Amino acid sequence: MRALARLVSGHRTAWAVLGGTLVVVALLLALLPSGDDEAFPPSGLPDSSEAAQVTALLDEFPSADATVGILVWSRGGAELSSADLAAVDTAASALAEQSTTPQAVRPQVSDDGSAALVAVPLSAADVEADVSGSATSLRDAASAGLPDGLSAYLTGPVGFQDDVSNAFAGADFRLLLVTVVVVAVLLIVTYRSPVLWIVPLVVVGVADFLAGRVVAALAEPFGVTVDASISGILSVLVFGAGTNYALLLVARYREELLVRPDRHEAMRTAVRSAGPAIAASGGTVALSLATLLLAELSGNRALGFACAIGVVVAIAFALVVLPAALVVCGRGLFWPFVPRASSVSASASVSAGGTHAGHARPHQGFWERLGRGVQRRPGRVALAAVAGLGVLCLGLGGYAVGLSQTDQLLGDPDSVTAQRIVDDSFSAGLTSQTVVLAPTAAADDVVRIVEGVDGVASAAAGEQADGLTRVDVQLDAEPESDEASATVQALRDALHDDGGAAADALVGGTDATAYDERTAASHDLGLIAPVILAIVFAILAVLLRSLVAPVLLIASVLATFAASLGAATWLFTHLLGFPALDTSVTLYAFLFLVALGVDYNIFLTTRAKEERLRHGTREGMVRALSSTGAVITSAGVLLAAVFAVLGVLPVVALTQVGVIVCIGVLLDTLVVRTVLVPALVFLTGDAFWWPSRPGRPVEAETAGSALPAAGASTS
Repeated sequence: MRALARLVSGHRTAWAVLGGTLVVVALLLALLPSGDDEAFPPSGLPDSSEAAQVTALLDEFPSADATVGILVWSRGGAELSSADLAAVDTAASALAEQSTTPQAVRPQVSDDGSAALVAVPLSAADVEADVSGSATSLRDAASAGLPDGLSAYLTGPVGFQDDVSNAFAGADFRLLLVTVVVVAVLLIVTYRSPVLWIVPLVVVGVADFLAGRVVAALAEPFGVTVDASISGILSVLVFGAGTNYALLLVARYREELLVRPDRHEAMRTAVRSAGPAIAASGGTVALSLATLLLAELSGNRALGFACAIGVVVAIAFALVVLPAALVVCGRGLFWPFVPRASSVSASASVSAGGTHAGHARPHQGFWERLGRGVQRRPGRVALAAVAGLGVLCLGLGGYAVGLSQTDQLLGDPDSVTAQRIVDDSFSAGLTSQTVVLAPTAAADDVVRIVEGVDGVASAAAGEQADGLTRVDVQLDAEPESDEASATVQALRDALHDDGGAAADALVGGTDATAYDERTAASHDLGLIAPVILAIVFAILAVLLRSLVAPVLLIASVLATFAASLGAATWLFTHLLGFPALDTSVTLYAFLFLVALGVDYNIFLTTRAKEERLRHGTREGMVRALSSTGAVITSAGVLLAAVFAVLGVLPVVALTQVGVIVCIGVLLDTLVVRTVLVPALVFLTGDAFWWPSRPGRPVEAETAGSALPAAGASTS
């Protein structure tokens, strides 16, 4: 770190670093392919799952290249008139011209006469080549010449695929625009400077753009599919983590400028002091993300692959490019509150050997008063904080995982509106697809067994290929709902429990795929969560040279995760109307909250470890809180706001991740790191650092020579 500090802070080398960065970035952007995010990626199931096996085997059937668009007509619940039905017949004729099997395009009218439905078989290859065009063509044909008050809606595989694609249309630009605005506003408020915010924002913006290109270039060679949702999370994470690291570095740099006349020397000291904590915290996040490569779901692996690369790029820019840019721009960046070293502060710094201990502290700031208040009653404070987190955990009583198809998108797109009409007027499972592949010799037995399972509306044997017969099954339940999942499991149990050839039958289709994804996500969480905790423990133990501190810090982070998940679950259930969490939300929330939550504890405890050598454990924690309180709080608020930006997309899963992480980061930075961790240090004393031996603290200095109150502010 010393060599890096000299490189990025030197009079000439700082310019060289900036010039070299511009050249490298330009070359990478010119040479690396831009990539093309998939807006609607295929299922990420492992090949061993039953649904994935069915999908692979269906490629050999004649209907392998078939999909379906389902059109629904309704008057909002009123009975359709004869004119309405005539218009539907006309529309069905027009839709038949677009179908691969025109004779199959026949209208169905619900028993109550309130809705009509037409299923249009289509070529899957043609739809995949132009989802939007295919959907628009179907909607136009279904809507032409309808009587006033009669509306047509598109649902089924084509309708949902188009609505999901539209949800991500322009997602990168919207996310980037809102993220940049949020970060810019918060940086201006934090720095209280109309100039300073520009430098970290530009540096992080370049890092985000470069990270996206690097990920896109490496994705295909490594067999990774990066969809629009992963690109969105990547951008948010790079901006959030990058600006967090920038805030901490700038705060330490400003602190040094108050006691050092030479800004190059100030930056050199700032990088040496804050650099290890930034590298350790960023490394924790990157390694935690890399654990997702162990996941069964390819979407989880893709997220880990992309975001780990993004965090590494953010760390590199925070420790290399940002220091050089700040040094080159000079003290004037902080205008109108330009930090200048007084002769008294400078001489005190020199007499203290150039350490923080010599900084002048003219008055006691808010964070020091808070620290001393916690120090006086650490037991009560810790108990109150734990009780508050415990109350929030009560929300976990409503915790559930698995959203139905209509619950996965915000608002009322065509596919969701149409599915609700189908639920009310037809069979809820009419638009879903459940397929059983049975040995042809046992096809009749399989149909008999399937029809006997509760939740099955109908079953019919169809086409054959390679000794297998396709049995198309219609369920009573809404697509991808808990009821549909229960029926899929019941089907598998009934077939596999059969003693004959029917036991070899496989159950797949959209509902089975959703069920297997839910099962795989649960497996991934059970596998990856302990690995993440082990990595965090190892990094904290090495960084802090303690075995007690990592246990307490990890316990505090886990409490934050549970409390934020409970609070968010209550919000989703009672205010936002989400009946459950999406499949991968719990794992993503755990990953981000543990990794990012440990970040703030690293920044606090590494400073406490540094202050302990001079002032002892308890006084060192007070001074560490005083020094880092404002900047870590600012960083936490900024990170929470950046993750909340995910809510601009009409996708429930991303909204849920954003809300949970936002709540968790605020809890961590305002409660856990602010009062709970200091209280635990005050309660345990030197045992917090065991097995490290306590140093011999230097006598506390007089009021005129201590940690600067200005260090507690980023202004």
